[in-house]
Amino acid sequence: MGRVGLREHDLEERFVRSSGPGGQRVNKVSTCVILRHRPSGIEVRCQQERSQALNRFLARRLLLARLEAQRRERLHVEAQRLARIRQERRRRSERVKAKLLREKRLTAEKKSLRREVKWHAWE
Repeated sequence: MGRVGLREHDLEERFVRSSGPGGQRVNKVSTCVILRHRPSGIEVRCQQERSQALNRFLARRLLLARLEAQRRERLHVEAQRLARIRQERRRRSERVKAKLLREKRLTAEKKSLRREVKWHAWE
């Protein structure tokens, strides 16, 4: 299984002013990074640090983690689907075996009815 690749031209990056603690610097400088991955539509927002460069780095890391989680989820769903198909095939074969045994039993009963009836003297 390969790792998730992230191409720079697939990203849409915006910078806005952060909110919350941080004082005047946060209110003046656009340090919050909003990163959107165009192919998947996943969007992350990072305003953990006061530095825009650090927030850009952290946003990319967060986006990679979300893309990897999405990929793992897809693989898990596919594995479940294949397991369900295998289970159904196995169930079908068990049903066929049960049907064969039932038919054998019926054939054995028919054959036992064909036997010659012996009369005993004491009856």
